[in-house]
Amino acid sequence: MPLSPNTSAASPAAPERGLAREPEASGSDLVGLNNLKQLIQLRWLAVLGQVITITVVDLSLGIDIPVKPMLMVLAALAAFNLLSMLRGQMRREVSSVEMLLVLLVDMAALTAQLYLSGGAANPFVFLYLLQVILGAVLLPASAAWIMVVVSTLCFAGLTRFAIPLALPLEDARGLASPYMLGLLICFVLNAALLVLFIIRIMANLSQRDARLATMRQRAVEEELIVRMGLLASGAAHNLGTPLSTLDVILGDWKHLPQLRGDPELASDVTEMQNQVRHCKAIVSGILLSAGEARSESSRATTVSEFLDEVVHEWRHRHPDNHLRYQNHFGQDLPMVSDSAVKQMMDNVLDNAFEASPHSMDFEALREGDDLVLVVRDAGPGFSAEVLPYLGEPYRTTKGRPGGGLGLFLVVNVARALGGKLRATNRPQGGAEVRITLPLVSLALLEEDAQDD
Repeated sequence: MPLSPNTSAASPAAPERGLAREPEASGSDLVGLNNLKQLIQLRWLAVLGQVITITVVDLSLGIDIPVKPMLMVLAALAAFNLLSMLRGQMRREVSSVEMLLVLLVDMAALTAQLYLSGGAANPFVFLYLLQVILGAVLLPASAAWIMVVVSTLCFAGLTRFAIPLALPLEDARGLASPYMLGLLICFVLNAALLVLFIIRIMANLSQRDARLATMRQRAVEEELIVRMGLLASGAAHNLGTPLSTLDVILGDWKHLPQLRGDPELASDVTEMQNQVRHCKAIVSGILLSAGEARSESSRATTVSEFLDEVVHEWRHRHPDNHLRYQNHFGQDLPMVSDSAVKQMMDNVLDNAFEASPHSMDFEALREGDDLVLVVRDAGPGFSAEVLPYLGEPYRTTKGRPGGGLGLFLVVNVARALGGKLRATNRPQGGAEVRITLPLVSLALLEEDAQDD
């Protein structure tokens, strides 16, 4: 009875995407690591299967085989698999050369077992085809051709050098012949393993393509953000001078005799001057966010103080608001005041205010190592057509050109900080936007706080 040689092959598993804070390997790194881990699992199965086969052939069929040398080959293969397990723990790229060497080790183990059990006369010799096909799928073209050359040389060598096996052909007996039965088992193994591995490989390639599509989409979104930032910065530069001129003119008007005798007109001029100064503050904020005078904007504060300040300024800009603010963050932590985070919160509050000016809630809380910001309103909620695509540019129900950019910026700011945004419609009506930000990306380190 022929022995079942090593049938290990590589098949990538699907990596799960998440917001883990540990460093992630790239897409190609994950494919190589998953190939290696799959090889490890299959090699253990191959070792177990060969132990069972050797036992059955030696004890039940009474065929004389060199049991001890064959078990030594399996022991060496198991030792190599233990080393492969240690290699699999490293989140380092598995190169094509390394993968080729691993597959060649499997081919060497197959060749050794065939040498000890009849050589080319062993029906399981056709498992070389499985090794070659897997090499063609998992390796570059040049490495795959190396697999072809090596397997051909091994096959040719086994025709001349091998320990004979007392295994008559007896093809007339059909499956009652051990040789014909071995051929059938070899065919089933080749077919089943090829289908299994090709399906897994294609699934992994599909997931890789999906990751690449996501990365391309993010690159497009980031390019859009850059263009928006450049336009905003340019507009802020251009608006700065006329706003300053208007502020000076309105200041001069306040001293005109005509205004002194008309309190109502004087009040209007004062209000106009306040609004112009508010516009100047917005322009300064845009330039601040664009990186100009960043040293002036970055200052040490705490999480609760920062949130209270954002809410206070937002309420000042919307005096007719009905915002209910609850700060449940708990023990305060130092952080750096960030204008991007402030603008992100302003955008979410503005959207809620526009949808539900008479009823809105803002809650801040801490969940583990994350800061969670929750904004709820009593408006119409998100439409079913927009909700799945929320955060994409120009996806909005407001029906005006340029809509949808607010939440688009919110999503990208949260993503840049390692966080995420989740938007849902509330059962009782209205919408809820939940922003989760890791505190490690916001908190001020103790040594930095002492320096400040």
